[in-house]
Amino acid sequence: MKKLKYTKLAAPVLCAALLFGCSNNSSDSNTTASSNSSSVTEVNAESLSTIGNKSIADVISETVTYDKDDVYSDWKSEDTSSIQLTGTNATVDSSSGAIVDGSTITIKTSGTYVISGKLNDGRIIVDTEDQATVRLVLNGAEIHSSTNAPIYVKQAEKTVISLEKGTENSISDGVKYDTDGQEDSPSAAIFSEDNLTINGTGKLTVKANYKDGLTSKDELRITGGNIEIESADDGLVGKDLLAVKDGNITVKAEGDGVKATNDKDSSKGIVAIEAGTFNLTAQNDGIQAETSLLIADGDFTISTGGGSPETIAVQEQGGPMMGQRNNNTSTTTTQEETESAKGLKAGTEVGIGGGTFEIDTLDDAVHSNNSVTITGGKISIASGDDGIHGDSAVLTKGGDITISKSNEGIESKIITLTDGNIHVTASDDGINAGGGNDGSNPEMQSSTSDTILLSIKGGTVYVNSEGDGLDSNGSISMTGGTAIVSGPTNAGNGALDYDQSFSITDGTLIAAGSSGMAQAPSDSSKQYSLLMTYPSTQKAGTILHLEDSEGNTIATFAPEKDYQTVSISSPKLEKGGTYTLYSGGTATGSEANGYYADGPYTDGTKVVEFTIEDSVTWLNESGITTPVSSGPGGGNGGGFGEGGQTPPDGGNRGDMFSNLDDETKAKAEEIMEQERAGTITREEAQAKLAELGVNMPMGKGQ
Repeated sequence: MKKLKYTKLAAPVLCAALLFGCSNNSSDSNTTASSNSSSVTEVNAESLSTIGNKSIADVISETVTYDKDDVYSDWKSEDTSSIQLTGTNATVDSSSGAIVDGSTITIKTSGTYVISGKLNDGRIIVDTEDQATVRLVLNGAEIHSSTNAPIYVKQAEKTVISLEKGTENSISDGVKYDTDGQEDSPSAAIFSEDNLTINGTGKLTVKANYKDGLTSKDELRITGGNIEIESADDGLVGKDLLAVKDGNITVKAEGDGVKATNDKDSSKGIVAIEAGTFNLTAQNDGIQAETSLLIADGDFTISTGGGSPETIAVQEQGGPMMGQRNNNTSTTTTQEETESAKGLKAGTEVGIGGGTFEIDTLDDAVHSNNSVTITGGKISIASGDDGIHGDSAVLTKGGDITISKSNEGIESKIITLTDGNIHVTASDDGINAGGGNDGSNPEMQSSTSDTILLSIKGGTVYVNSEGDGLDSNGSISMTGGTAIVSGPTNAGNGALDYDQSFSITDGTLIAAGSSGMAQAPSDSSKQYSLLMTYPSTQKAGTILHLEDSEGNTIATFAPEKDYQTVSISSPKLEKGGTYTLYSGGTATGSEANGYYADGPYTDGTKVVEFTIEDSVTWLNESGITTPVSSGPGGGNGGGFGEGGQTPPDGGNRGDMFSNLDDETKAKAEEIMEQERAGTITREEAQAKLAELGVNMPMGKGQ
């Protein structure tokens, strides 16, 4: 659903993944055929970067390194020092590099320290000057400090915390730290100024009452362990890097669950996950990276902001995002006033190569300030705002994506769907290229329409939307795959909605919805299409069936919602071919989301028989009808407004002015032409028409 038409110059389109590199393959055959689409062709000619032949796992391996200290080893065979906690103090080996001062144990030299016992109110501080690793083996240790971080790595080349097999270890702090006014004082129950690694197979429980659970001001690596964190602010925090190779991680955070924070260096601030199990409940973001968030595999259960609301209201232009709402407070009016509550979030790139995801979020489920790339995985999303959002680009090359609840399902300036199984349910637009109507992404919305593209190249796409189904503020291109839309019942939206052109050269398209804003693919398309307008609304579940003169099935579909129009395009449609459209009846065979890929159809009622002569065939129950006038949508959109929309009654453009005298009708036609050409705004056109006594429906562009 579009509420405003933006004319500012677009910011340069960024790479979909800076780590993956960009391609400028000018031989790409997937171009739009519209005469005004040269810029769109440039955008569509793989100006999105892709991962090429690299997997997300390969990208991570090029980005993250692990050394032998990061992997757990048997400390019993090493030269170790014992630290036995005794409640109020500790005993240490006389030859070790540890010093005991009351309830504070300070480690001054590198080596392996085995820690066991209980420290009621004290600290372990690592403060070494030699250039080697300090290893802390938690072997049934319980450490509490009421005034500061219980484990504090003040200085060390590298520190490794090993969780001994079969042991349970706990770290907890107080609600207030005695920092003596120090600016860079610890802010987590386990806090390291330098590189920190967690490994082993034991259990670590962290109760962070002050702020964060476990923080490294440099790089944080986790290669194993059963880690449970409950924190007053963030759970796991790395600055330059937070990398997970394996482990079972549970976080309950009042802030972010997992994050990397370096915002000064574009090559850092990375979260890279190769495997592991994650159960994250956060008031703010689930996993957040300042630059890149890369996930190769793992099992993820993520809830943020209390989860998605039971009912998602469509946001009006200038109103707050759903993600700006708080279940326990009133709605705010500006984005700055409310913290983010997204599931997976990155400043530059979200890359998902595999894994299973259950994401339930108040805000966007998957979000990047630049781009999102998905090559695999099983992703289930319930979102209070967008399901998947990239300011610049969203690219899918595989995966099984189910968005069961969202305001808008997938949103970006450039959306390229090359493979995968995608199922979208949206209270507003299903798949939206160019930005939504909530006013939350002004940079996106300032793009010119010739830099905006929804491209479907393969895979299976199903959309169930209350707003527009497949929506582009620029153009749509389809060169393969299957796209099925059970679109809006509201006449102010359309199953298809585009501003410039919809070029289709291959693939199967079936889009059913209301008649008020119905569009078909552009008449410059190489593949044949039709748009049928029924005389009255068809009930949800009523099968529509199209077959050729020999009885071969072209398409069989039972929309989930009421509908009055259907647009169909298929490689099986041929010029000169005769086809019959049926309604009702019974279909059997392989079915998904109301679409029958095969199987017999019987007992339907014949609606219309027709022969294809043009690229787009316009139909009603009487047969072929006259195509409506050309608009920015390439001539197939209908009779009024942006994209040449069909009048609310599903008729031709002339019907809209049928009650006018010739002179008034000519003036009205001229006003409409000016509005379509962009020489006057929608509001100006409405005012001029009102002077003539013509009420122009708002629809798109209001």
